[in-house]
Amino acid sequence: MKIKKVLFGKEKKYYWIEGDLHTQHGVIKGDDISTAEEPIKSHMNKEFLVSEANFKDNTDKLKRGPQAMHSKDIGQIMANTGINKNSKVIDAGVGSGMNTCHLANIVKTVYGYERRPEFLKIAEKNIKSLDLKNVKLKDADIYEGISEKDVDLISLDLAEPWQVIPHAEKALKSGGYLVSYSPSTPQVSDFVEAIKTNKNFKLVKVIETIERPWKVNGRTIHPEFQILGHTGFLTFVRKI
Repeated sequence: MKIKKVLFGKEKKYYWIEGDLHTQHGVIKGDDISTAEEPIKSHMNKEFLVSEANFKDNTDKLKRGPQAMHSKDIGQIMANTGINKNSKVIDAGVGSGMNTCHLANIVKTVYGYERRPEFLKIAEKNIKSLDLKNVKLKDADIYEGISEKDVDLISLDLAEPWQVIPHAEKALKSGGYLVSYSPSTPQVSDFVEAIKTNKNFKLVKVIETIERPWKVNGRTIHPEFQILGHTGFLTFVRKI
């Protein structure tokens, strides 16, 4: 079921779907939450602000199975490929469906390739919970081929992304992007070297995104002790 409301306490936030909400700061009546237009209080007299939930709130609570791509990397894919509401994209190595769901939230259609049935089950549940109607999951190995044509973007989260290059060449439209997410430098190196041998592809860039949160308290501003460091490398390639 989708999250409907987000409640903000003094130090923590809570997600609400239905019924009474039990927190460490007391019970909050479901009727109060559903109709709240101003701060509400728990039975322990603790105050909460209430907001409508959105797509981000619901993806934060999705079930994880295999390691999921982080939002900082997903955002880079969106920003650097120019995909939009008219785009047709492929996401291979769906896993729990995190990248698939984020892509589906902004594009016309997503075709998800996943060869492991246990991961497909998780992804199917997550996609259904977000009520996404534009995702077509396929129990298929993209190493063996791609049936779709005139695709705007192919996103890969695979151990051997170079195996997809000849299939991507046929599936992508001119100017379309092939993006590979890889955790290790050897994977990046092998993928880039394979791209260099194909005259119809142009390497755009390889990036790593580091997220460093900062703490702001009046005019005292300093970085948090923990940063979100390496999660993976993104290699952007364009079909010429």
